[in-house]
Amino acid sequence: MTDPYLELAERALRNEAPTPDECAALLDDPGVELLPLVQAAFAPRRQHFGRKVMVHVLNNAQNGLCPEDCGYCAQNKDSQAAIRKYPMKGDEEILAAAEAAAKAGASRYCIAISGRGPTVQRAHQLATIVRTIKDRYPIELCISGGLLGDEHAKILADAGLDRFNHNLNTSEAHYDKICTTHTYRDRIDTLEALKRNGIEPCSGLIVGMGEQTLDVVDVAFELRRLEVPSIPMNFLIPIEGNQVVGDGSLTPERCLRAVCMMRLVNPTAEIRLAGGREGHLRSLGVLALWPANSLFVEGYLTTRGDAVRETYQMIHDAGFEVEGNPLYARERDRNGGFRLGNDDEALLRPEVRR
Repeated sequence: MTDPYLELAERALRNEAPTPDECAALLDDPGVELLPLVQAAFAPRRQHFGRKVMVHVLNNAQNGLCPEDCGYCAQNKDSQAAIRKYPMKGDEEILAAAEAAAKAGASRYCIAISGRGPTVQRAHQLATIVRTIKDRYPIELCISGGLLGDEHAKILADAGLDRFNHNLNTSEAHYDKICTTHTYRDRIDTLEALKRNGIEPCSGLIVGMGEQTLDVVDVAFELRRLEVPSIPMNFLIPIEGNQVVGDGSLTPERCLRAVCMMRLVNPTAEIRLAGGREGHLRSLGVLALWPANSLFVEGYLTTRGDAVRETYQMIHDAGFEVEGNPLYARERDRNGGFRLGNDDEALLRPEVRR
């Protein structure tokens, strides 16, 4: 009798995706065994990326001030979240953060700019920043800046931008439930403009926004159709004041199943653990390194995340390796020996300590 998990792995190694019905079962079927599924998803991850983990640092270079109504985002025009709004940071501040990211071992530095999309003038400003960072630091660059057309994409491509992030977030059928100020088609058009102009698209989804299982599956196959090389897996962070704050569907197991499903549908893509990984995967977070080969450290657009040291310790403890870059002092992050969660606390319990 054929092992279904071995068959999934072998098909992924041939770049053959499971069927949509199989993917839905991977997410919903209570009979799915989690560890064999994780091992199946590890096969294509290992084939294409070995045991390396790419680390990404995000700089929220402009916060709030957005005319869009994306209900999951604390920067949207209708959100009542308690955030501080600020215009785009100065070039030197953005450059200093790029240097810090490179020295911390990041494979990629991500600059996020709130708003519907950049003007041509802003695109030229970003292009100058891109050229300066590429000249100074051995790190790849990604910008997350909203909707783009060919003119803007060409400006950034000519500057040497490696990637531009624009998530699909959810399926076309579910899209108007989370946003009304632009369409799913607008997002597809942006990804296609990036590809036409030689910029790698980075695009993923957010799970836990009231979508159905088939919505998650649809996004996975759309990303495969578009041949997106970098897929962030976000799990909705319940930010008080947002219109969309969670549907109660997310458990650590469901999140891990979703990561495995995405890997099996997109065997050659970089699968990144993104927003919400710490709070939703929780104790299963380390298992997600078997299907995923990439993650963010030090937080997201508006919320905090695990620090570099804590994340690197998890990576090393699981037998994986930070990919790093030439500026990365690799040895400093290998903390062996006994360690509790908070190193600042005394080892002995208070009631027994003299």
